Amino acid sequence: MTRVRVAQTLLWLALVGWAIGLGAKLFDLVVLGSAWGANPPESLALMPYGAKYPVDPGLFFQPLSALLLLGTLGAVVAAWRALASHRCWLVAPLAAFAVIWALTPTVYWPMIEALRVAGAGKGVRDVVELQALVSRWMWWDSLRTALIAVGLVALVRLLVLIEPRRTP
Repeated sequence: MTRVRVAQTLLWLALVGWAIGLGAKLFDLVVLGSAWGANPPESLALMPYGAKYPVDPGLFFQPLSALLLLGTLGAVVAAWRALASHRCWLVAPLAAFAVIWALTPTVYWPMIEALRVAGAGKGVRDVVELQALVSRWMWWDSLRTALIAVGLVALVRLLVLIEPRRTP
């Protein structure tokens, strides 16, 4: 198997992972986030965490992140020479992934924990403060969704660039 074929395979693997991630984040933000963020503190009881939900969102996104990392990093390594003049497109999904990974434990997890605790009737009780926290979460989660879209668009562009040109 040629290096270009390996790069194409890894680019497709990464693309599928990023597409799944974007769809999941859009659903999480638009459907779930709109429900639990509609009228805090009462609506926070709808957050998809705790014993009443069979799957914690982290149990979905963490393995998906491993797939994204393997596919994206593998594609960068395999396509580095073949796409030497387009390395900015190669680095874009890796950079987006790194920013998402850096922000997740430092920004997202503390906010989600504060919202979860407030939804359980503890922690922050001031309605205005909770609404501000929900707004902050929505803004930051929109940023994360946009970063996933950047990674996806870059991978689509890379697949177009690496496809061998066929003349009729």
